[in-house]
Amino acid sequence: MTKDSKVPNDNKVQGEGNYDAAKEYDDAQRKFVQSGKVDAAARAAKPQSPAEAEEMKRAEEIGRSHAKEEDPAVKGASGSSKTRKP
Repeated sequence: MTKDSKVPNDNKVQGEGNYDAAKEYDDAQRKFVQSGKVDAAARAAKPQSPAEAEEMKRAEEIGRSHAKEEDPAVKGASGSSKTRKP
């Protein structure tokens, strides 16, 4: 254990991120995609009413307002960041 932490220090380099957590996340995402449940999850995430669609749009706009700039990969994918479709 480290002096200031109750977490065991097994001398694994973590640096800018947690490699173990990143691998677990990547593995879980890969497993989900391979499960064939992506389309059903996308349909379930679709707004269920015009009011919910508007709420989601406002939430996205709020989130984008906090960003320094639009990701060029996202902007280039759809031609315009305002008409981005999943």
